[in-house]
Amino acid sequence: MAEPDAVDRIVEQWSREIPELRLESMATFGRIHRVSEKLRMRLARVYAEYGIGRNEFDVLASIRRSGEPFILSPKQIGASLMLSSGGLTGRLDKLERAGLVERLPDPDDRRGLRVRLTEPGMEAVEGAVRAGLGVTESALSALESDERRQLGELLRKLHAAFEDEPLG
Repeated sequence: MAEPDAVDRIVEQWSREIPELRLESMATFGRIHRVSEKLRMRLARVYAEYGIGRNEFDVLASIRRSGEPFILSPKQIGASLMLSSGGLTGRLDKLERAGLVERLPDPDDRRGLRVRLTEPGMEAVEGAVRAGLGVTESALSALESDERRQLGELLRKLHAAFEDEPLG
């Protein structure tokens, strides 16, 4: 049995104050939240080494993983990230100013644009994804291989219960 953690202390306090509460879900989601936030902070530090934040990483990664020629429309990027066009515009502006993407006219639509990953953008996202995987691998090192697989399957099952809800 693991040592009691901060979530155990919170659950213990609630249990003392309102004994009839069923607190298992609070403990589970409290840990999921805390792990997620701590991992988010670690990843932010790693991404900053490549001159990008999480939001910029998401845009660059969306374009990079689309494959050659590493060009997507803003609509495709927005759909991939579940972002409105307004939410995406600021990110694209920032990335374009940094020279990580460039906006090109859409050859199929005079009013449309395409977003292309530049060479510096490619270097930044590939470095960031590799470094980020190092962070996540390190975080999972607390678990045995079979525990990792089990956790992954349980989280997949839990995630399915939320799949139709947008992020943000």
